[in-house]
Amino acid sequence: MAKKRHQTTARRPQLTDGEIPVVGAREPCPCGSGRRYKACHGRAAAHAATELVQRPFEGLPGECDWVALRELVPAATVELPLKGGLPEGVPSVTLATVLPMAWPALRRDDGSVMLGLQNDTASGDISRDMADTLQRALEAEPGTPIQARRAPADGPRMQDLLDAEGAFEPVVHSGFEFWVPDSENAAPEVAASLERANAAAIPTVKLTGVDAAYWCETPEKNHLRWVMPHPEERLLDALARLHAAGRSSLGEGTRLVGSFRAHGLTVPVWDLPSGVSADDVEKPAAEFAERLAAALATDAPLTPEERRARGGLTNRQVTLS
Repeated sequence: MAKKRHQTTARRPQLTDGEIPVVGAREPCPCGSGRRYKACHGRAAAHAATELVQRPFEGLPGECDWVALRELVPAATVELPLKGGLPEGVPSVTLATVLPMAWPALRRDDGSVMLGLQNDTASGDISRDMADTLQRALEAEPGTPIQARRAPADGPRMQDLLDAEGAFEPVVHSGFEFWVPDSENAAPEVAASLERANAAAIPTVKLTGVDAAYWCETPEKNHLRWVMPHPEERLLDALARLHAAGRSSLGEGTRLVGSFRAHGLTVPVWDLPSGVSADDVEKPAAEFAERLAAALATDAPLTPEERRARGGLTNRQVTLS
């Protein structure tokens, strides 16, 4: 019979959670527990990195437009104001829907920074991943693209880096010429890349009379996609009231067909006839905004007809994120 080993009672040195370094998943956890890192403190680290933040842009100026540029708009840019101003040697920081080669960010030759929005992120918090990318871009050498990585779980978010009082004013472009300073004299391979990207972009226009509403043109019909900040259940009730009353359209031949759910916000969608332009829906959209405000202020229970209308809208809802 094998002799049992004497079990030592000496305690291993213990580290506080804030001191636990990251090691390989199969290595012993540095906390001294005797377990592998992935089964000990690595589990909490992985959870912190992957837990989904439902509204990653909440608290940022223009939250609805952030969602639209992330999910709906092909080509757009926004100048971003930083807390405390721009660092020395950085003339501007520009948010772009997408960058060449799907780079997360780019420090251009002149020192300016471009930050991509429509990128896959390594964690469940888009805001934290983008803040990490932005910080690295601000410190990179000019002419350097920034590669993707998982942001530290305790790193800052975009809400920590941007000036909360600054304006968020998207500029929608017809193509991706903003990628290069001089697109007309770009190298042949760059020009070819621009041509391919431009060919795939759906024509899109931001309405001026209401917030975060974007008209787009497709071969079959046009659409209006409007990102709204209201709580989802209350908004669906209000839309159902208007739909049941025959007051949810944006004019003759238009129809409220459903909604998207994206990054914690709801995006109602209207089908428009092919001949209806962005200018054509400016006034109807402003009038609808007034009707919606009145419907949102109503607390009366939904009627049977309104409940059926709500069920139809809910059945046609698609989650993008």
